[in-house]
Amino acid sequence: MTDSAQSSRSRSADLACAGTIEARVAGFDWDRLYDELDERGYALPGKLLSPQECERLVGDYDRESIYRSRVVMKRHNFGLGEYRYFSYPLPGLIEGLRAAAYPFLAPLANRWAARMKQNLRYPEDLGSFLADCHAQGQERPTPLILKYAAGDYNCLHQDLYGATSFPLQLAVLLNEPGRDFEGGEFILTEQRPRMQSRAEVVPIKRGEAVIFCVNERPVQGARGDYRVKMRHGVSRIRHGNRHTLGMIFHDAS
Repeated sequence: MTDSAQSSRSRSADLACAGTIEARVAGFDWDRLYDELDERGYALPGKLLSPQECERLVGDYDRESIYRSRVVMKRHNFGLGEYRYFSYPLPGLIEGLRAAAYPFLAPLANRWAARMKQNLRYPEDLGSFLADCHAQGQERPTPLILKYAAGDYNCLHQDLYGATSFPLQLAVLLNEPGRDFEGGEFILTEQRPRMQSRAEVVPIKRGEAVIFCVNERPVQGARGDYRVKMRHGVSRIRHGNRHTLGMIFHDAS
């Protein structure tokens, strides 16, 4: 089979998955997820991708034609490991997930913006939001696959790529903890005003998603809402290999 035929067949399979992705996303208990995001800055919706979809995404990591760039983290003092950003047009599975999840997250993003007294209004659909990004010169896609081997880790960080950003993002673990790798826990930290930073390890399994705050979120205090700044990272991999799908909704400049 030629590369062109293989690419066409893979994209057709991805597009077939996109509709089921919409149903899976719509089937989540969003009221519960909104409560969890308000309470702690992250939420665990549960299983999102099948084992076969996880395997395909891991297997496609070396298909350079579907990515726009590769980043070796050590070169930038980001940690150890590497990641690749998908290029446009996104694979159908990635495109479908990004478009399906955004409309459920935009209402919470607008509520957070209002509570933090930000003069922001996020559109209801992803296409309109990306048009806003592109108008600001942010035209490069940001969904990515991260790859870690034994000894690798990801420093605490925020995925902000320009003046326009979306306050929530999503990640899906593509390997099985305890079987494919050990260590490599997903870590979130929050910094509240005049308090020490608090860290939390978030347990997820293969195919499961975590939704989390990108930068700041509001927290109810005795005198009203105040802002909490959050960062995320991955602890050191002790053994094996770990891949993650990162779903960032704003594009990069």
